[in-house]
Amino acid sequence: MWSTPRHPVPLGFVFRSRSKDEQSAPSRVTADEPQQPRDPQAPKGRPTPKRSEAQSQRRSLANTPTSRKDAARRQREARRADLAKQREALANGDERYLPVRDRGPIRRFARDYVDSRFVIAEFFLPLAVIILILSLVQAGAMQQYVLLLWMIVIFLIVINSVVIGISLKRQLRQRFPDENLRGAVAYALMRSLQMRRLRLPKPQVKRGERP
Repeated sequence: MWSTPRHPVPLGFVFRSRSKDEQSAPSRVTADEPQQPRDPQAPKGRPTPKRSEAQSQRRSLANTPTSRKDAARRQREARRADLAKQREALANGDERYLPVRDRGPIRRFARDYVDSRFVIAEFFLPLAVIILILSLVQAGAMQQYVLLLWMIVIFLIVINSVVIGISLKRQLRQRFPDENLRGAVAYALMRSLQMRRLRLPKPQVKRGERP
């Protein structure tokens, strides 16, 4: 009833394991692909960093303080460098390194306004020394004259400061109408109390020159 097939199929072809074929496929693929050498310093799973990036990383690691004493030393050096730049800026008026209270066009105009004028208040200290010396003289009515001279000096300084404050405030409102002018007049009046050669930042305008 049942006929035997004329060409029997080999059992090895039918029951051959697929696992051997699947395992051989990846090996052939990896053999065909060129293997790229990996940087031993590069983390696993990440691309090899460029030379410039590696050098910058090494420099940052070298600059990192290794101890608290080293960190404190570097902070002191940075502070000294900042102070040196600030002293130089106070001498030449460089806005980049001036103290915060002296920065900005408003403060610069206030300084130039005072420096360009003859201000009685800048002679307060030398006049005070002269009056103090005269007060030591006990001859005759010298004490009354000294007191009168002291009152005259104070009166002139107050009047001159009021005039400068009003005029400066008007000039600031014209030049900087939309800016915050708070503290600018007081800043200028405090500068007017200092002798011209001792003012910091150093005066950048001459007397009589318009700021």
